[in-house]
Amino acid sequence: MNQLKTILLLGALSALVVAAGAALGPQWMWGALALALGMNLFAWFFSDRLVLRMSGAREVSREEETELHRMVEELSTRAGLPKPRVLLIDAPYANAFATGRNPEKAAVAVTRGLLELLGPREVRGVLAHEIAHVANRDVLVATVAAGLATAVSHLGSVFAFSGLLGNRDGEGEGAGASGLLFALVAPIGATLVQLGISRSREYLADEAGARISGDPLALETPGNPLVRGAAPRPQHG
Repeated sequence: MNQLKTILLLGALSALVVAAGAALGPQWMWGALALALGMNLFAWFFSDRLVLRMSGAREVSREEETELHRMVEELSTRAGLPKPRVLLIDAPYANAFATGRNPEKAAVAVTRGLLELLGPREVRGVLAHEIAHVANRDVLVATVAAGLATAVSHLGSVFAFSGLLGNRDGEGEGAGASGLLFALVAPIGATLVQLGISRSREYLADEAGARISGDPLALETPGNPLVRGAAPRPQHG
């Protein structure tokens, strides 16, 4: 179901781009797509380095974090993936993320706070979720979604300028007003669809992470702050 939602939402973003291009002219659509895809291809190739540098993550050896390396190696093997690089962020809050444009270039980063606040079982559940993102190639999906959303935003800007600078090709005032309305609504709609894609990929990573770990309850324990909508486990007397 989450895969289907992703496909439908990506289709909706594509339809927005085509609709805007049809209204403005095909040359604008192709120009906006080329600009958006160029920007996001750059992000796809270099986002892992940028994100890791901005977060202050540093690669740790097996000797420094033996248990963390063991968990990542075990889970990536269960997922049929190469072992990602393991990085640590010296921060007190609990967080983790995976990055990399493909499984061979993947990296998993966790904060010091995550290792201190969660137990080993919960840390393993979080790592399974992040490795599921790698297995599902969510960086690629996010890049495509961001490229389409950026193209819609660029086309919306063109609509805005055309509406502010006057009518196009002698069209009436209604055309200018509709262009301004599209310029306001389309980028918001594209952003909402992009967020919907992100949410569907998160749920898919939860599902895949549960299968990879073989321990679904580890992803929903009350002490795990990174799991959305975590529910308490039933207590057996």
